Amino acid sequence: MEQRAVVLLSGGLDSVTVLAYARAQGYVCHTLSFDYGQRHQVELRAAERLAKNYGAITHRVMQMNMAAIGGSALTDQTIALPISGVEDSIPVTYVPARNTIFLSYALGLAEVLEAQTIFVGVNAVDYSGYPDCRPEYIAAFEKMANLATKTAIEGQLIKIETPLIHLSKAQIIQMGIALGVDYAQTVSCYQADEQGRACGVCDSCRLRKQGFAQAGLADPTRYRE
Repeated sequence: MEQRAVVLLSGGLDSVTVLAYARAQGYVCHTLSFDYGQRHQVELRAAERLAKNYGAITHRVMQMNMAAIGGSALTDQTIALPISGVEDSIPVTYVPARNTIFLSYALGLAEVLEAQTIFVGVNAVDYSGYPDCRPEYIAAFEKMANLATKTAIEGQLIKIETPLIHLSKAQIIQMGIALGVDYAQTVSCYQADEQGRACGVCDSCRLRKQGFAQAGLADPTRYRE
């Protein structure tokens, strides 16, 4: 039986590693990105390229306006992005309920496609400030998904796979390199410019730089001068 999966694809380092991993596991992958009112669109263009380059059968971009809710530095440009280093508390880049919303869309698509699995690149090690990246959250959502869907009630349970959840950024990068991922194609920066060049100082850039350094690999990221 064909193994189908919905893969959440942001255009960043983690999500393309998950796509490459799912493909290597034999899944037929359908990717899903979100235009949710984030600061820039360049990550969506990267996601489209990555979906094509790494073998997704279909790629969809869902439209929503989470900027109308605000409450995050990623959707409200009056809130300054953190550039002084990663803190232990929940950062201002947390987008209220974002993963719950994204996974809900992925769940609906999985039902329509009769996909058995949803892959998401959440991580609880390097950036543990997000409450919706924790293993217990994923377990709770999976339980809800299998109570809420027609396919599950009829016997086809849906599994949420998080292959990166316990890995450091360096370990994620090493996994991706082993899978043939070209990280130069990815955009992780919270304030990348229209050419996809990174700022080098936001929290996401700091974690990415640190990951390549700890993995002992050259950082292929294009930075603004």
